Amino acid sequence: MSLGKILLYQPIISLLIFFYRVLGNLGWSIILSIVLIRLILLPISSPSLKATMKMQKLAPALAKLKKKYANDKQKLAKAQMDLYKTHKINPAAGCLPQIFQIVIIFVLYRVFNDILLTPDSAQVIEKINSAVYSFLRLPSETVLSSRFLYLDLTKPDLIKIAGRSIPGPFLLLSVAAQYLTARLMMPKVKKEAKMAKKTETPTDDMASMMQKQSLYIFPFMTLLFGFNFPSGLIVSWTTLSLVNLGQQWWLKKGEKN
Repeated sequence: MSLGKILLYQPIISLLIFFYRVLGNLGWSIILSIVLIRLILLPISSPSLKATMKMQKLAPALAKLKKKYANDKQKLAKAQMDLYKTHKINPAAGCLPQIFQIVIIFVLYRVFNDILLTPDSAQVIEKINSAVYSFLRLPSETVLSSRFLYLDLTKPDLIKIAGRSIPGPFLLLSVAAQYLTARLMMPKVKKEAKMAKKTETPTDDMASMMQKQSLYIFPFMTLLFGFNFPSGLIVSWTTLSLVNLGQQWWLKKGEKN
């Protein structure tokens, strides 16, 4: 087994099967697995989100620097980096939560591809038992149920109305959560974005630019993928998005108090 499988694939599929053995429901097993994974990643994601919030507070100072060094790109770049160093901020730190989330989603897609998209039930159990920790192996006669609420977890979360397929509740909730998570970080960033347009320098605040793009890119990607991916993946993506939104709201609330 490769290092990637040992570090990511095996723990995630084992966690999923552990909850399935306890609950007997794959949908709830997915949700609880995601919540637990996010709790484990808190020591990594929280500092990154806090760094992004610090970037917000620096927006007025960055705007002043851009005005002061509007005609000297090198001095502007140095002044920006000095400001970041003074406040002990890594401009790219805010990207880490999204990167971790994407990595987890890719691993989950591989897990769901093995569990949900294999038509032969015996082959599914064989794949699971070859991947999970030995004490979690399932009896060979086990048949996994893909039903969860109104969903068939092997199919996209789409609802047919008048012969047309439209996004279902989980998919729409995931898109909304993605948008709101990015929107929480936008108000102060917008001021700096306006100043950046006036100075027209290529050294614009990296975090500000990525946050502005993520406001639309991640929700759009979620919606686009949701039309083709199994809803089991959408349930996990929705859970991730809601936990991220809750964590960001809590940290923002804590800063105000």
